[in-house]
Amino acid sequence: MHNALDVITLGEAMAMFVATETGDLAEAGHFIKRAAGAELNVATGLARLGLKVSWVSRVGDDSFGRFILNTLRKEGIDTSGVTLDTRYPTGFQLKSKCDDGTDPIVEYFRKGSAASHLSPEDFNAALFSDARHLHMSGVAAAISTTSYALLEHAAKAMKSQGKTLSFDPNLRPVLWKSEAEMVEKLNALAFQADWVLPGLKEGVILTGQQTPEGIADFYLQRGVKAVIIKTGPDGAWFKTAEGEQGAVAPVIVENVVDTVGAGDGFAVGVISALLEGKTLHDAVRRGNAIGARAIQVPGDSEGLPTRAELGAL
Repeated sequence: MHNALDVITLGEAMAMFVATETGDLAEAGHFIKRAAGAELNVATGLARLGLKVSWVSRVGDDSFGRFILNTLRKEGIDTSGVTLDTRYPTGFQLKSKCDDGTDPIVEYFRKGSAASHLSPEDFNAALFSDARHLHMSGVAAAISTTSYALLEHAAKAMKSQGKTLSFDPNLRPVLWKSEAEMVEKLNALAFQADWVLPGLKEGVILTGQQTPEGIADFYLQRGVKAVIIKTGPDGAWFKTAEGEQGAVAPVIVENVVDTVGAGDGFAVGVISALLEGKTLHDAVRRGNAIGARAIQVPGDSEGLPTRAELGAL
């Protein structure tokens, strides 16, 4: 089977205004504009590594929407699955500046955004069939019931065609009615995936298990092929349905600047390597390396490497 695309993903992107000075956002007077979104970060990272990527979403027919589309095109990401919505606006966010490794404050203005109106009507069968891999995130699942329905439909369609699927839970509890609903809905998507990539704390919440192996077994027993768990300062741990397992040491970072985007960088490393036919151990090593690079620079995607920069890692 020939596929014109390597990866397709879907979700919300927002205009992001990052303060140029540290301190309370209320006192910040100058900002740098960027494009932000978990799935967009992953699409950007994969495109920089030379993979053919398409991103599906809705943006408003406004300056923020045009800015996001221009950003995508500059990165070489296919935008044919993006709808310019004349009814609803593009969301945006404000982000504080941190240079000491603490988590920045992020304020979201996304309620009623164009992307929150994603639905199964945005499923283009031909476009999705063109891709050999679908990447899903819990953020897209959380923004609305219709967006979740689109993810659910896309997952079933891709799985029925024998394509591979990856899922990063990316928990956003504030966007769900309850933790119970979040756990139920996200696990339903995770069970469709070949590769599940939770953080350790996320895995505890989603499975009720307290150890990496317990979390992995929870998903492997339900049809997932490999579970890769981000274990923070310990690096990562993985286990496959065939019983292969192991820890992968972290990349030591002397100066942590901005932790946002680390998980997306990790996903970029793992997904790209597995699609290239690398071993799971090597894929996790790449994930650790890109995740470590992401936290050494300000911004969500500035640390995502090109193919040439990857070699230097």
